[in-house]
Amino acid sequence: MMKRKLCKIIAIAALGLSFCLSGCANLNNTKLVLTTGFQDNELFRIEDISCTLPEFMVYLVNSQDAYVAGFGREILDVNVGDTSMEDGIKENCLATIAQVKAMNLLAVQNGIELTESERAQAQAAAEEYYSSLNEDEIKAMKNITQSQIATLYEEYATANKLYEYIIRDINPEISDDEARTITVEQIVLNTWKLDSMGEKVSVSESEKNSIYATAKQIKQQLMDGVDFDVLIEQYNEADEGTVSFGKGEVDEKIEEVAFNLDTGEVSNIIETEEAYVILKCISTFNREETEANKIRIVEERKREVFGEQYDVFVAGLSRIINTELWKSIKLDDSENVHTTSFFEVYRKYFEE
Repeated sequence: MMKRKLCKIIAIAALGLSFCLSGCANLNNTKLVLTTGFQDNELFRIEDISCTLPEFMVYLVNSQDAYVAGFGREILDVNVGDTSMEDGIKENCLATIAQVKAMNLLAVQNGIELTESERAQAQAAAEEYYSSLNEDEIKAMKNITQSQIATLYEEYATANKLYEYIIRDINPEISDDEARTITVEQIVLNTWKLDSMGEKVSVSESEKNSIYATAKQIKQQLMDGVDFDVLIEQYNEADEGTVSFGKGEVDEKIEEVAFNLDTGEVSNIIETEEAYVILKCISTFNREETEANKIRIVEERKREVFGEQYDVFVAGLSRIINTELWKSIKLDDSENVHTTSFFEVYRKYFEE
């Protein structure tokens, strides 16, 4: 079975952030500082930069509404492991906006600031976004003002500008072999099942032996000339029958076998921690996807370089969160709150 990275259902993905970094200004297990108390609606403080409740709610409301728009309101009742959707969205919005705030501090250290033209863009973006909000949406964001929206856009633009500055000289050459993407057909027989809580648990040893016997039967049918596609339809338990992937994207056992198959060749039975798998190679080299994979690898290298510098910086920051205020924050259930365009408006003014 293809090794799937467990995709957390998080606000960052839904909002489509234009940078995605390895570090984050996590406010858990932080070095606390002595303070004279929080100001009204002050949610957290990193060194001398603060985040107010209305600012945070812009991220939270847009994230929540993006999920509701994409999956329906019932998505908010889903649990991801031991974490409720509400807590997951809150925590990831907190991590995201905290990261942006921390990056603004790092921008000061690097002498990065917006030009007057860029500040004007932020003001124009704020005017457009704020004018799109109805009264219920403004209320859901704790009476956010256009000026506060502009500040959020300025901080976000500064964070992006810092990222581009730090990775400006990172442009590694990626070979075809390193980025090579292949396409295979697969027959996956799972050796797990879901328990009453919806969690994966391994099947018993006797069940596993029975599944392996089925895999052997399938392999024999293939050797006898039965079409692979026919057996995919009959036996495959994966979401897809045909998949493309590059190195480092799947289970190591599958990768080792797959990248040594010739076009049209069928593998032996591959045993992974979660399944028995049989592969048929459709293409040993997909030029279009390989070129796309090169771009992805370059971006990963850039994030790694940035992350190294960012992580060192953020580790020394003093941070404190208003725990009482944090616990009081709830998702809004009003049907008249459906704004999702905060970052779309940003991209319009800063990326087009």
